[in-house]
Amino acid sequence: MNGKVYIVGAGPGDPELLTLKALRLIKEVDVILYDRLVGEEIARLIENLGKKAIYVGKDGKGKERQEEINALMKKFAEEGKKVLRLKGGDPTVFGRLWEEVVFLRENGIPFEIVPGVSSVNGVPACANLPLTHPEFGKAIIVIGGREVKDYSEALKNGTLVVLMSGISASEISRDLIRNGFKDETKVAIIQKGSLKDQRVFVSTLGKLSRSERSFSSPALMVVGEVVRFVEKYNCLEI
Repeated sequence: MNGKVYIVGAGPGDPELLTLKALRLIKEVDVILYDRLVGEEIARLIENLGKKAIYVGKDGKGKERQEEINALMKKFAEEGKKVLRLKGGDPTVFGRLWEEVVFLRENGIPFEIVPGVSSVNGVPACANLPLTHPEFGKAIIVIGGREVKDYSEALKNGTLVVLMSGISASEISRDLIRNGFKDETKVAIIQKGSLKDQRVFVSTLGKLSRSERSFSSPALMVVGEVVRFVEKYNCLEI
């Protein structure tokens, strides 16, 4: 099998907000599987390039549709094709990424995740709306409106991303534990993300809180159970 799957973020809709890598892959791959949230103009761009494209939007079918998507990725990859799995926004944010990553790993299919401009920050920016402010906007909380009924519970059991946190990772871990997070909560420190010398460290809040280790900038923390999806792959344990 020489095929490969690229799971790529298409951004919030404007073709000019596609990343250079996304556009290059759109031109290079053999087949494109695209979601409902991929913008109409991007779909027309794909059509104008003469690419083989298959619409795989869920349209309320959920699990049944996901099984079809998985089968298509496997079929084309086993045929030695380069497959572009194109998702709206960024694939890591409410993109059901984990289902496809688990499937690809279980079937030994090579894959690569390519980030896109998330609607979380892309859409407000297009509306000239800043998400942070030094006085009254020091945090951004992102939740899925359809799934969440108990918002306080969502804050406890969601995923927390702390930017600019490398130097103070241990102190932040202690603060989170004091504010109700469990010692065994998983945490990842991503250092120099997206660069050739990117490194990923995994631990728990408890272990990190007892360590005085710091991480050179740029670095960010990801706190939550989602860390278990990367902790076995090319990560360094703290």
